[in-house]
Amino acid sequence: MQERLDQIKKQLHNENFKLTPQREATLRVLLENEEAHLSAEEIFMLVKQKAPDIGLATVYRTLDLLCELKIIEKLNFGDGVARYEFRSEDHPHHHHHLICLKCGLLFEIEDLLDDLEERVERDHKFKIVDHRVSFLGYCASCLDKESND
Repeated sequence: MQERLDQIKKQLHNENFKLTPQREATLRVLLENEEAHLSAEEIFMLVKQKAPDIGLATVYRTLDLLCELKIIEKLNFGDGVARYEFRSEDHPHHHHHLICLKCGLLFEIEDLLDDLEERVERDHKFKIVDHRVSFLGYCASCLDKESND
């Protein structure tokens, strides 16, 4: 985690921003919960345990800055709640999401669209810089419960 934090500190410095204690606490929460797709409010509650004096507005400003610098990405899964995740260091669109409409469980799957992207770029002379795909449906657990009812 420290290595990633040092990389982000350097990136902030290169953009003339400092890694303040509040930003560091927010980043640590994000790094500790990297797979969780936390909302700003969830991030705030966890950051507050590390930095009790931090305000919700500070967390929002930090998240906005990290999004602007393309360190994290703001996601919307159609539930009215913005969630956050780190951008992949090696590929700009690194995975997709499966979202259960019943229980809200979220799964990540690998990017399956590389061939399609290449074809779209070639056939339409269109440079794709990003894409987002979410599949909505029902997880195995909810399907099992439904069939047992």
